Amino acid sequence: MPQLECFFDCSSPWTYLGFHNIQPLAAALGVEITWRPILVGGLFNTINPSVYHSREFPVPVKQTYMHKDLQNWADLAGIKISWPMTIFPINSVKAMRGCIAASRQGKLVPYAQGVFEAYWGQDRDITQDELLAAIATAAGLDPDEMARAMATDEIKGELRQNTEELAQRGGFGSPTFFVNNGDGRDDMYFGNDRMPLIHSALRAALTA
Repeated sequence: MPQLECFFDCSSPWTYLGFHNIQPLAAALGVEITWRPILVGGLFNTINPSVYHSREFPVPVKQTYMHKDLQNWADLAGIKISWPMTIFPINSVKAMRGCIAASRQGKLVPYAQGVFEAYWGQDRDITQDELLAAIATAAGLDPDEMARAMATDEIKGELRQNTEELAQRGGFGSPTFFVNNGDGRDDMYFGNDRMPLIHSALRAALTA
């Protein structure tokens, strides 16, 4: 059975799309997703600083098209995405630690979904402890237990290790997917628009 990993950070709208779209794809093929929360700013700081340059010196026509493209993809996926007017970019470290804590209770998907919806659907500040507590509660988690877990060195270390591992394996952003059919090779795919390629790779691995 092939393995499918998803390295992700909730601070990216394209990751919201990828998070949403990979789930039915994997389910249709009977493949389980291994979710790997990361801090994408760590990648930008170390190996992909061009992101900061593009933010500082945007190309207006590309920016206009990017927003159109994002809405086209969101409409196709049937989800609401609007560019945050309150704060962008945002520090997602607490939210991503929360994803790791939630994963240990089998609740990563509803928790991450709540974070994505709050930031990209409702323009809410996901750095706020009160909001993260409400998201945890809605996902069926104890918010006090989550807050304690998120503050532990173990959770902090796992987030850092996931980010460093992705960089070592050739990743440079979010979402990044890996399809592994057991041969030890990393078959990497970056971005929401790589879904057809991921589907093809998984099918090939399933029939090999």
